Amino acid sequence: MIEAATQHGGFSPGAAVRLRVDTGRRAFVKAVSPAQNDVAVRLYRAEARATAALPEAAPAPRLLDTFELDDWVTLIFEDIDGRHPMNPWRRDELDRVFAESERMPVMSASSGCAFPMIAEEFDSAFRGWRSLIDSDVSGLDPWASRHLDGLVELETGWAAAAAGDSLVHGDLRADNILLTPDRVYFVDWAYPCVGAPWFDRLAMAPSIAMQGGPPPRELIADPDPAITRVVAAFAGFLVWQSRLPDPPGLPTVRSFQRAQGLIALDWLRERTGWD
Repeated sequence: MIEAATQHGGFSPGAAVRLRVDTGRRAFVKAVSPAQNDVAVRLYRAEARATAALPEAAPAPRLLDTFELDDWVTLIFEDIDGRHPMNPWRRDELDRVFAESERMPVMSASSGCAFPMIAEEFDSAFRGWRSLIDSDVSGLDPWASRHLDGLVELETGWAAAAAGDSLVHGDLRADNILLTPDRVYFVDWAYPCVGAPWFDRLAMAPSIAMQGGPPPRELIADPDPAITRVVAAFAGFLVWQSRLPDPPGLPTVRSFQRAQGLIALDWLRERTGWD
């Protein structure tokens, strides 16, 4: 090895390093151990399995190797000579990202799909309003408190609304995107699943607005009640998660979820029309 450059950003507590060896070959290496965050270890293992199973048409760096040593889980990817989108978001870069997300491969049961349906992948996560209804709601947004029963009802229909046959990244945001002059790559594939082709756009919308981009209503203008159910489920996830203690090694993730949750709630208020 003749060069190693630590990469910053994102929410993983592990190491992220771009390497160049004396042969000229390059790689991107990420590693984490249970001492930093045991959930991250599980996610890295899931990412290794998922990335190895991605179809060739998926916009993802190739997984070159993975191994575990002394409790560390290590993944080695091809190194992409790219950058994250600009902050604040630029419309031309946003359009490139959305175009790529909507070109995701179709995943059919007959093709031996290795990924779960979206309902299975996010069933335990998208229960935020149902979790809140049996909890202390002090400090909860007053609008959400008034309409908690209605939000629970909306949330319970999200899975059927988000069904589809497209590959879904499941955790798309600026720090999981790399842009080159002619391509868009999505990284950190810990939650790939099969669902509606618009799910990644919807789930990105609050973070895009938070990072200087257009408001969610401009990104998804379709008034379809099915989409509103998914917005409700995602907003509930963000609100519930933001009220939990900081996970080990991730001191900023709750504030990030909280900021997105405020935007998602405003979006949900607009879409429902509830006063």
